[in-house]
Amino acid sequence: MDKKFKRTTVTSALPYANGPVHIGHLAGVYVPADIYVRYLRLKGEDVVFIGGSDEHGVPVTIRAKKEGCTPQDVVDRYHKIIKDSFQEFGISFDVYSRTTSQTHHKIASDFFRTIYDKNGFIEKTSDQYYDEEAKTFLADRYIVGECPRCHAQGAYGDQCEKCGSALSPEELINPVSKLSGAKPVLRSTKHWYLPLDKHEEWLRKWILEDHKEWRTNVYGQCKSWLDTGLQPRAVSRDLEWGIPVPVEGAEGKVLYVWFDAPIGYISNTKEMCENNPEKYGDWEKWWKDPETRLIHFIGKDNIVFHCIVFPAMLKAEGSFILPDNVPSNEFLNLEGDKISTSRNWAVWLNEYLVDFPGKQDTLRYVLTANAPETKDNDFTWKDFQTRNNSELVAIYGNFVNRALVLTQKYFDGKVPSLSQLADYDQETLKEFADVKAKLENLLDNFKFRDAQKEAMNLARIGNKYLAETEPWKLAKTDMERTASILHIGLQIAANLAIAFEPFLPFSSEKLRKMLNMQTFDWNQLGKIDLLKTGAELGKAELLFDKIEDDAIDAQMQRLANIKKENEKNNWQPEPVNGQSTIDDFAKLDIRVGTVLECQKVKKSDKLLQFKIEDGMGGRTILSGIAKSYPDPNELVGKQICFVANFPVRKMMGIDSQGMILSAVNSDGNLVVVSPSKKTANGVQVG
Repeated sequence: MDKKFKRTTVTSALPYANGPVHIGHLAGVYVPADIYVRYLRLKGEDVVFIGGSDEHGVPVTIRAKKEGCTPQDVVDRYHKIIKDSFQEFGISFDVYSRTTSQTHHKIASDFFRTIYDKNGFIEKTSDQYYDEEAKTFLADRYIVGECPRCHAQGAYGDQCEKCGSALSPEELINPVSKLSGAKPVLRSTKHWYLPLDKHEEWLRKWILEDHKEWRTNVYGQCKSWLDTGLQPRAVSRDLEWGIPVPVEGAEGKVLYVWFDAPIGYISNTKEMCENNPEKYGDWEKWWKDPETRLIHFIGKDNIVFHCIVFPAMLKAEGSFILPDNVPSNEFLNLEGDKISTSRNWAVWLNEYLVDFPGKQDTLRYVLTANAPETKDNDFTWKDFQTRNNSELVAIYGNFVNRALVLTQKYFDGKVPSLSQLADYDQETLKEFADVKAKLENLLDNFKFRDAQKEAMNLARIGNKYLAETEPWKLAKTDMERTASILHIGLQIAANLAIAFEPFLPFSSEKLRKMLNMQTFDWNQLGKIDLLKTGAELGKAELLFDKIEDDAIDAQMQRLANIKKENEKNNWQPEPVNGQSTIDDFAKLDIRVGTVLECQKVKKSDKLLQFKIEDGMGGRTILSGIAKSYPDPNELVGKQICFVANFPVRKMMGIDSQGMILSAVNSDGNLVVVSPSKKTANGVQVG
C-alpha cells in the first residue's frame, strides 16, 4: 500500500444465523481475515477485527415457522453455535455481536434516516405477490411453483434448487404461497430504492482507476457490473422480522437485510468501543478518520455488495471512509462437489471439533494450503490426512521434536552454547535470513497460501539441517559441535513459533511454551538470538499427531450416506451457473464469421455495431463491448464466433441478428471469442 495509515479496521462477512458455519466459510473468509489481523497485531499495528451474526431476512422466518418457534429463538440458537465455533478455531475477533442488538437497530435506523433526509433514496410503487388468506406480501422464498427452465415442482421465487436457475416470482408456472397454499395475487406496494445509477460515475473512477491493485476476480466482477449499468436497488421490503423503516407511512415494512447487514460492521464497532473505551477509544475513529484503513474479507458472492452497494451507501450517508481493499476468495468445494447447506454436503465446524478434538490448526493449515484465492478449489479428506501426516507431523513437528528431545538428552533441557559456525551452518542461516521480508510481502498483498508455504519452507530448512548434520551421531564424538547444531536448531524453532503464529495460533502457543520464549513479536523474525544460551526449555511434547485411516474412512462414509440420502430424495449435484444438457447446447447455432465493419452506435457508450460475413449473405449484430474495444477498427478482419439463431432484437433502432460470444479477461475486459485457426465463414461450432 502506498499511503500510510494510523490504524486498520478489518471486517469479515457476517454469517447468516440460520445454521452453523462450515469449512467453506472458514476457508473463504474467516481464516484469511484472522491470519491478516494476527499478522498486524504481531507487528504492533493498531487494528480491530469486527465480526457478528446477520440475523434478519426471510430464511430465518421460514425456519422459525417450520420449527414452530420465533425468529428470535432461531437466531439466538445459531448465533451461539457460530460464535462458539469461531472461538474454538481461534478466529480472534475484537467483537462478535449481532444485528438484533439494540445498538444495531439504532445505528441502522439513523443511517437510513440520514440518507432519507438528504433525499438520497427514490420511492417507487410496484406490483408484488400478496397472499390474501395470510394477509401479507410474500417474499420470493415464500412463493413456490413450477420452474420455467427444467419444469421441476417446488421451485422458489428466487431460485430453482433442482437446476440452479436464478428466477423471479413472475416467471414461476402456477405459483402458490408457502404460507397458505393459496394462489397469490399482484398488489401494489411502495418501497424505497438506493439509486445506484446516480453513483455509477464516481464508483467507476474509484474502482477501475484508483484500485487496480484489487484481486482480478474482484476488479473483473465490479467492472462487469459497471459496464452493464447500475440500477436502483430496493432498501425496504414488506416483512415483520427486521428493522422497521423509520419514516411515516412505512408500517409493515423493514429495512432489506442486504441494507441492514453491512451496517452491522459499524454498530458492532460502536458496541465494542462502548464496552471497552480505554482500549478502543471512540468508535468513529475506526470508521470516519481518513487515516484509518478499511479492509473487508468476503466470499465472491458478496463482491458486488461490498465493492459497489455498501460504498454507495457510505457515500450517500456522507461521513464514512470507503474500503481500501476487499480481498475476496472464490468458493471451496467438498470432494469435487459444491458445498450445499440444503443438501448437508458440508463439513460443519461444530461437528469437526467433536470428530477431531484439538486439531483446529490442522484444519486451518489445510484450508489455507488449499485457499481458493484465485479460483474455486477442492477440499478432500485424503488431502487433509496427507498434509497433516506428511507436512505438519513429518516436517514441522518432527524437526521441533528432534531439536527439543536431543537438547533434553544431551544438555539437560537448556539452550546449548554456539561456539562455532561451520560453512553448512552459514548456508542454513542464509536460507532463512530473508524470511521476514518474504512473509511481509506476501501477507501485505493478501497472498496467504503462499505465505504459509514460505513459513513451512522454514520448517523444511530446519528439518533438512538436522537430518544432514545428524547431531545424535556427533554427540558420541564431538559435543561442542553438537551444541552448536542444536543451538541453531532451537533458534529456527523459535522463528517458526513467530512465523506460524498468524496461521497456526494453537501450535505456535504450544511451541512457545516448550521453548519458554520470553519475548514474542514480528520484528524478531529471521534473527538467531531469540533464545539465550543457558535458558531452560519447557517439556517437549508432540506438536501434531498422525491422523489414521479409520478417522478418514468414517468421514468418507458419512459423505457417502449423505449422497445416498440426497439421491433418494432426488437431489442432483448443484451446478455453478445452472444446469444444462446436451439438448440445451444443441439448440444453440454457433457459427464463425468475419468482421467486415465495426463501429460505435451513436448515443450509446456501450454498444458496437458489427457487420459480419457469415457465409449466409451477411448480418448485423450489436454487442455491448464498446468499453473493452475503444478502437472498434481493431476488430475489422477478425474472425469471431456468434450465435446465429437468436431472435432478431431491436436496439437503438437497429435490428441485431444474433449475439457475439465474448469472455471476461483477468483484468475485467471482455474479449471476443475467435477460432484458433482461420476457417470458412458460416462453419458451425459444436
